[in-house]
Amino acid sequence: MKSDAGYEIGARDRAYIEEASPVPAPALLAIEEAAKPDGIPILDRESGRVLAVLAGDRHRIVEIGTAYGYSKLWMALAQPRGGTIVTIDPDRARTDRARDWWRQAGVPDTNVHVVNRPALDAFIDDPALAGPFDLAFIDAIKAEYAAYVDALLPRLAPGALVVADNVLWSGRVSGAAADRGDGLDTSTPALREFNARTLASERFGATILPVGDGLLVARLRG
Repeated sequence: MKSDAGYEIGARDRAYIEEASPVPAPALLAIEEAAKPDGIPILDRESGRVLAVLAGDRHRIVEIGTAYGYSKLWMALAQPRGGTIVTIDPDRARTDRARDWWRQAGVPDTNVHVVNRPALDAFIDDPALAGPFDLAFIDAIKAEYAAYVDALLPRLAPGALVVADNVLWSGRVSGAAADRGDGLDTSTPALREFNARTLASERFGATILPVGDGLLVARLRG
């Protein structure tokens, strides 16, 4: 990322931002410590801070992809009092662990509804997903991102935000890094298509923030 003067933001700048920022809540640090050895992908911390800012005035949030509940916790700790989050993940073992960390952070069980089903199935008939939601966060099966947004659209309030993680896919989407080359990577072309469609959509005002692994932020018009 370069400024008008051609300066490129680097590791030292990111270290400064980290040092200047408040230390994450102990439960967030506990999830970070557990996720890596368990092989559980979680949101990058700098993206978590962005997500917290975006959630600061959002009362009804839906999340697709819970895993260990890291991104959900960033949002829950920033939400207004009385805010609620519906989070979707078919892996109950993971969401049970996530709930323990949420409780450690003081998030009431009444503020969280966990749906343990594949997201596209749950959107068909789960009453918890009726909406309207004023923020949707997507971090699940990359090839299904576009379908998630299609399912979300009738459930979003005017002015709702849609945020999607991993839209740069470790440089593979932009071409900065090579695909695996085995012809089995469906995520890269799906993410390219998702990004192009969302950025060009008349329904949204959208951009991609070059933080973490790429964070797409879109605001529903109207």
